Amino acid sequence: MDENGLLDAVGELLYPDVMNHLRTPECEQDGHEDGHACLDVPDTKAMHQLAEELTRRHGNPRTLAANGVVGPTVSRRSGLPLLTPFGERVVEMRAWSYGGRWVGCGMVRGDGGTTCPVVLVAERRLPALDELPTDASCVDKLVAVTGWDPHHRSEIDWAAAEARLGTSLPSDYKDLAERFGRGGFDDYLDVQTPGGIIETAELLSEWEKTHGNSQWGPYRPFPAPGGLLWWASTEHEQDFCWLTDDPDPDRWSILHRNDGPWGRYNGTTSEFVLHMLTDPEHPYSTANAFDAHWFEGYESPDAAQR
Repeated sequence: MDENGLLDAVGELLYPDVMNHLRTPECEQDGHEDGHACLDVPDTKAMHQLAEELTRRHGNPRTLAANGVVGPTVSRRSGLPLLTPFGERVVEMRAWSYGGRWVGCGMVRGDGGTTCPVVLVAERRLPALDELPTDASCVDKLVAVTGWDPHHRSEIDWAAAEARLGTSLPSDYKDLAERFGRGGFDDYLDVQTPGGIIETAELLSEWEKTHGNSQWGPYRPFPAPGGLLWWASTEHEQDFCWLTDDPDPDRWSILHRNDGPWGRYNGTTSEFVLHMLTDPEHPYSTANAFDAHWFEGYESPDAAQR
């Protein structure tokens, strides 16, 4: 099986079938229980090529084991099903998440102390929203329903970012940005970090000077008084903005649109994202496509191991 064949085999296990559900993976290797499927890997080169392609598709991987040492926080929500079939024979394992599946690439010890590459797909189970504490913050709920590392923190110089932008930002958004860093939810929604917000604001302000504001009417882009400040984007180029019409950023509404009139959401940023992932009635819901959700981290794995 070459690299393309491996990718096709992974894809068959990742994506829902025509009945819109995921079948339980079944492994054909002796002694391996169901819940995962090991795939044929012809050589080490193919494994590394697949790892590079999975990173391109699904963001940076999580390191579950390196040099035979399993990470202390590995659990079912952080990739344990990828390690279980091999036990103490795991030398290294990296994991990517997609919906209700884990994908793993790694090396395990075989007979005689030799090592061999492994590629597998395993079930990924996460708590449902109604299983979480009702008093948990929306950011904490997003961490739980995406299986993100609850201990991850991104270093952000808020004083410098807000000084350059010319306004404070919502406290809820700050918590979201620090907890997740740069990346995207459900392979769909990219929430910008402060640098991206600043860059977009500066570009749109310059655009308005040349072309006017008809593209966003009746609003204007920030830093116009009460202007729109973009904080997220999708592959469909939908608009997700804060309406900066209040001196207190925590009171800003969210304006959104998809080739039509603006809609208004009077809630926090993380609440908007949480409902997008879990509420089928949300106008941009991903709950209709995925039962399990995930976050793709775009930061360097060396900067934040998960």
